[in-house]
Parts: sequence; structure tokens; C-alpha cells
Amino acid sequence: MEKNVLSGLEPKGVFTFFEQLCRIPHGSGNTAAASAWVAEFARSRGLRYRQDAVGNVIIWKDGSPGYEDHPAVMLQGHLDMVCVKDSGVSHDFLKDPLDLYVDGDWIKARGSTLGGDDGIAVAMALAVLDSGAIPHPPLEILLTVDEETGMTGANELDAFDLRSRRLINIDSEAEGIFTVGCAGGARSDIQKTFAAGAASGKVCTLSVNGLQGGHSGVDINKGRANASKLLADCLAQLPALRLISFRGGEQDNAIPVQAEASFLLDGGPESAGAILAAWEAKAKETYPQDNQFTLSFAQTNQDAASALTAEDTSRALQLLLDAPNGIQSMEPDLPDQVRTSLNMGVVRLENGELRASFCVRSSSGAEKEALFNRLRTLAQDSGASYGQHGEYPAWEYRKDSPLRDVMVRVFEKQYGKTPVVETIHAGLECGLLAEKMPGLDAVSIGPDLADIHSSRERMSIASVQRLWAFLLETLSQL
Repeated sequence: MEKNVLSGLEPKGVFTFFEQLCRIPHGSGNTAAASAWVAEFARSRGLRYRQDAVGNVIIWKDGSPGYEDHPAVMLQGHLDMVCVKDSGVSHDFLKDPLDLYVDGDWIKARGSTLGGDDGIAVAMALAVLDSGAIPHPPLEILLTVDEETGMTGANELDAFDLRSRRLINIDSEAEGIFTVGCAGGARSDIQKTFAAGAASGKVCTLSVNGLQGGHSGVDINKGRANASKLLADCLAQLPALRLISFRGGEQDNAIPVQAEASFLLDGGPESAGAILAAWEAKAKETYPQDNQFTLSFAQTNQDAASALTAEDTSRALQLLLDAPNGIQSMEPDLPDQVRTSLNMGVVRLENGELRASFCVRSSSGAEKEALFNRLRTLAQDSGASYGQHGEYPAWEYRKDSPLRDVMVRVFEKQYGKTPVVETIHAGLECGLLAEKMPGLDAVSIGPDLADIHSSRERMSIASVQRLWAFLLETLSQL
């Protein structure tokens, strides 16, 4: 029997649809079932809809009585979630429902990401469509796929039948903040194949665990360490090392919280103790805001069959160490806002093949291209290959925004204060949609979500309730 953990929460429709989505595996690249669920929702209610080849779903609903002739409004979000779990957690994102629970005002998932980013957009959009009592103009609901891994859905969207030029995107994570612009970016990959040679000896393992991680855009300026960078630096201190494998991070756009490597060590584990202790103490001084991590070293009973040579090990580690990571520049006119950054999100070394994947972000087209060129040059100088995909444009700030003006007035009436209006150092689909829908006037909002893209992700119940009231009043004023 299915548990209905959120059944007692209001607004009932929103939390019911959110929990239903959480029962469906919907990580990036695995959204077919979620897309089919949304399509069936529309079909069963007699709503016109279109499900395209990649899985995007668009649903139309006529305006409510008195609103039939108002200009259409689009509500938009994405169906996929970032899949990150704690070390040792057995959850399988390909088949298991999320294990939801309520902790005070917070909704959480045990040991994993919650998917409030962006399941709450799906839930709110479906709840609006499902109600016959909400005043609203004609609606276009757009739910895209694979936003988190390069905005594939928005990239592939054919907007030929979309009429809205006012867009409310529900993919932000802080109540009371209206996002009206964002950085552009892309994914970059560096790949190099080494010849793994015959080896003998007992395999050693070294791992870094317990870092804070987080979103590679909005959390990149919070002093959080990258587990893959830490581990590569630590391994480089050990003499005559022969790498067998390296595994760090799970998603390009999530700051890695753990990394592990297996290797052969000349001299055995006794030779490493003092070196590792000194390195750990120095690393924790370097990252005072992220110094609760653990460094674990052991020699196993497993015999090695092959490993990189000591020389190739040095080359592989140097490539990881030379790769840029983190903040590259700040906005000159907004000192607290990041302009350009990148995150070395996924590193894999298996059977001699090394791959490092980066999430690149910038609100400057020139700086973004310069960073791509820097990575490309690093790859060429290292004898590696370089690839780039999933590029998306920056969403430029719009000085005149009638939609924003209405939303500000509604917010001030409901909250008794003025909302924060800002641009962010993270990717939103609004930039791509603005290219496909000329003249688009867009604002992104969302409830309070904390620690997204990490296993500590949580969503405030009270904030969802307030945002729902705000959304309904906004629709009534459009």
C-alpha cells in the first residue's frame, strides 16, 4: 500500500501531485514515465495537450469565465531532478520512489535529493489545471525534460503553437525573490585514454566524504570544497603511486561531496600515514567553511591485475589539478554576484580512460567562450580530447516588464514588503524560451528550497502555501 506522507498538507492539490511525482523515478535522462504521467493527466481531463519526441508536454486550458479574452499566460517548469544520494544509501533512482518525510516545516527525502527542484513547478501547474475554481487567463503549461543536464527539452522544443508572451517560471529556490535574468553556459568534457599496464600488489583505497556540496551555480561562492579536486591533490602527495580507478561526483551541476580512488602504493600503507595526516590538516585549514569532511585510507585484500604507470598516474592527476574550477570572475558592477564560474562535477577513471566533465556558467558571452578555450587548450596540451554540448544562452534582464510590475504589486499587497528583483548565476530555461518566443516577458519564482542538488535538499511547507496564494492572486490579475 502506498504511503501518503503529504496527504494532510494544504494546499491539498499541490502536495498530492508532488507526492505522486515523487513515486515516479524522474532523474535527468529518465523522464519518460513522468512525461507519460503528465500526458495522461491532460488526456483524462479532456485538456488539449502535445507531447513531443523528447518528452516535453504542453497543456492548454481556456480562460475561466470573464478571462476568456485575456492574453495567455504560460506556467513553466521541468520534469527532471538531480539524483544525488548519501554514501551507503541503497536507493536506486532508476526504479525506487523517493522516501519522503516531514520534519517540522520541511519536506525531505531520506538519504537523497528531494526533487523539489523542480517537482514543485509540476505540482503547482497541475493543481491549477485540475481546479475549476481558480480565476485565470488562458493557460499554456510547459513542462520540459532534462533541464538539469543541458536543458535538452527547452533546446528541442518547437514553439510553433505557443502563443503566450508572458511566462511565470517556477524554478527558483527563494521565496520573495523574483529572478529576471540568468547566466548562460554549457557542459564541457575532457577525455584521455592511458595504457593500463600489468601490476601486482594489494590494492589501496582513499576516499574523501562528507563535504557540503550543493548547486554549482548558486552555491559556488560559498567556500565549499570540490571532493574530486581534494582527492586529486591528496593523491599527488603520495610517492610512486599507480592509479587503478578514480570516481568523483555524480552530476555536472552539483559540487561533488565525495570521491574515491583505488591504487597501488610503493612502500605500502605504512609510508602514507604521516603524509595523509599532514595533508588533511592543511586542507581543513584551506576550507574553513567545509572542514567537516573525512579522509579514509585502507589497504584491501584484493590483488591488482593492472594499473596506470607511475608516470601516467602523475599525468592524470596533473590534468585534474590544472583544470580550472570555481569562481573565475565577479560582476564588476555587482560585487557580490558571480559573473563566470565552472564546476568539475564528474570525474571517472576506469580501465585507463579518464573523463572529467564541467558545468560552465557566465553572464558574459566573451568570458564564457574564453573559458571554453581554456579547457580546450588544457585538453590539447595534455593529449586529451575535448567536447562541448548543451549550450544555452544567458537570459538578459528586461528593463520594461509589465508582468514583473503586476507581480510586484501583488507581492507587496500580500507580504507588506517589496520583493527582491535580481539576476542569478544559474541556468534557467527562460533564456532559451525567449529565443524561441520573441517578445517574451518572463519572471522566475519559487518557494524556499534549501541545499538543492544535495542529499540535504528540503522544501518549506509554509513557503509553498504562501507562494501558492501569491500565484493564484497573480493569475487573477493578469
